Amino acid sequence: MTVLSIGEARNNLADAINRVSYGGERIVFARRGKPVAALISADDLDTLRHIEDTEDLRDAAKALKEYEHAKAGFVTLAEYKRRRKGKA
Repeated sequence: MTVLSIGEARNNLADAINRVSYGGERIVFARRGKPVAALISADDLDTLRHIEDTEDLRDAAKALKEYEHAKAGFVTLAEYKRRRKGKA
């Protein structure tokens, strides 16, 4: 992984993009030595999105399973609003 300062990145952005898209590099942009952003290939971004989607599906399945086991402890949004309205 390559680290570039913001100034280096500004002066060499086209080169950095080529290194990422054609060379498969990952480039981190740093400000005062601290990482602030990263440049990755579109393929890497697709992989990250796939991982996030998989985790979201797993979390949704877990929440649905918890709901099915304890329906009595859950209320719909409409029911929640109705209850809140009654308290005002």
